[in-house]
Formats: sequence, C-alpha cells, structure tokens
Amino acid sequence: MTSKLRIDSRYLPIVVTLGLFILMFLVGSLRYTGFFSAQVFYNLLIDNAFLIVVAVGMTFVIVSGGIDLSVGSVIALTTMISASLVQEHHVPPLVVIPLVLLVGTVFGWIMGSIIHYFELQPFIVTLAGMFLARGLCYVISIETITIDNPFYQHISQMKIPLPGGFISISVVIALVVVAIAIYLAHYTRFGRAAYAIGGNEQSAVLMGLPVAKTKILVYMLSGFCSALAGVIVTFYMLSGYGLHALGLELDTIAAVVIGGTLLTGGVGFVAGTLVGVCIQGIIQTMIMFEGTLSSWWTKIAIGVLLFLFIVLQRVLTAGKKLNKLGA
Repeated sequence: MTSKLRIDSRYLPIVVTLGLFILMFLVGSLRYTGFFSAQVFYNLLIDNAFLIVVAVGMTFVIVSGGIDLSVGSVIALTTMISASLVQEHHVPPLVVIPLVLLVGTVFGWIMGSIIHYFELQPFIVTLAGMFLARGLCYVISIETITIDNPFYQHISQMKIPLPGGFISISVVIALVVVAIAIYLAHYTRFGRAAYAIGGNEQSAVLMGLPVAKTKILVYMLSGFCSALAGVIVTFYMLSGYGLHALGLELDTIAAVVIGGTLLTGGVGFVAGTLVGVCIQGIIQTMIMFEGTLSSWWTKIAIGVLLFLFIVLQRVLTAGKKLNKLGA
C-alpha cells in the first residue's frame, strides 16, 4: 500500500511546485478581499504570457544541459524590429511578425551551431548573443518607438470572455505553445533525444542519437520562443524599446528551476515551468494586494524559493546516487 502512494523522485519537484502554488493562492484568498476570483487567476496568465512562452524554450535548453542568456535581448530586438518596420517603414504586420520569428530562429541556429561545432560553453556563446542582440537594438534606435498601427491596437485590446472574466489573445498563444511543447518533449524523438543529451551526452552519442541536430534545434526553438515572446510584448506594450525585457533571462531561468527542471539537465517538465511562472506571478499579485510592500520583495521571495528548490534538487540527486550505490 505504501509503495503505491510513493512519489517518483523525478516528479517530486513539480509536485512541490504545484502544492506551493495552491497554498499561496489559498493564503492570498484568506488574507485579501477579492483575491479569490477567476479574474485574478486569468490576470496571472495575461501579465506573464510572454514569460510563459520564453520559459518553454528555456526548458528545452536546460533539459538538454545548456543555458540561454540571450532570451531577454532577443525579445527587445524583436520589439525594435517590429516597431521600426511597422511605424517607420509601413511594412504590414502580417509580414513583420513571420519575419521577426524567422530572425529569432536564425539567431538561435547560429548560437546552437557555434556551441556544438566549436565545442564552446553555452554560457559564453549565449552571453555574446545577449550583448549582440541588445546592441543591435540601439543601432535601430536609442528611443522608444510607439506602435499605433490598428492591427496591433486591435490585438492588444481583444478580450476573450471566460466564466468569471476574460483572457487576452496572448494567453491563448502561450497556452498553445505550452501544449505543443508538452507534445514535443514527451511524445517525439526530438524530445527524447533532448532529455538523453541532458542526462549524459556521451551516452547519447554511443546510442546513435542525432546529438548535433538536436542541440541546434533546441537553440532554434529557444530563439523562436524568444521572438514569439517579443511579438507578445509588442501587443502588450505597443512599443519597441532597447531596454524591454532587461534581466528577463534570469526570471526565465528561475521559473524553469522552480518548475522542477534540473539545472544539470536530463529532467524537467514543461507543465512545471508553467506553474513556475504562475508562482512568480502570484508573488507579484500578493505584493500588489498588500499595498505597503515594495516590488523588490518579489525578487527577494523568488531568490528564497530558488535557493530552496536548488537545495531540493541537490538532495534528490544525492539520494538517487545513494540508491544506485546501494543497489
């Protein structure tokens, strides 16, 4: 009976994450008037739709044993290219959006190729990509470019009614991305190869898995997700600016780790990342309802959670090694 109730250690971080989110929502509901409502939950998704999308791409990168520090800069570059083309060159949005998605994907392909073929650390390559993309923003303009195109304004104001409230089109995009990512991660050869490479790259090579192709595809996927998140930011902010998404790469990594993905690779869940983003959002919401706390308390709370989850991952990894030695 006990063995049936025992949770696999791989799923323990995501169970803890989900339990923490439910607990925080209950505490908020008991403490603050108006907190327990469907619209508060919908607002978590509306305000963090772009973070969900970029965190999905980061999940694949970390699962494969890498890291991508360029995601925030690619988002800013996407907003700048979109705003410049739409406002200053009058290019139709339906041409601009596929173009910026292609730019983000190619950016990821370049970084993935350099990482694999030159055998360089992902940290160094994506750090260079971060500076490159952020610098390119200021080549386009050092000022904010406001978007008043009717297409972008219509999309930004669109509300999709649901029981108890509404969501934005950005939430629909984010949830579709999550659903596709779950399928890719758990039901395709690409997903299985990404997990295998993150677990042990040498073993993946010996197993005959397409390591080079998978690693490059992982960074292409991250670049695509970053560009798509940039498109969502343009819908949300209606502007392009070189300082958009400054430091977002760290929030993204935090969401992925809190969502149960091992920083060492090989273990992780896209659904857990979604909950990790929601936990960050609910911390911000609770601070907003409190009214007397600075927004910097969000960073402090996320920092504490990150420490706890890294320690939890370390304990689980050590326990797994001890079990193997015992066997």
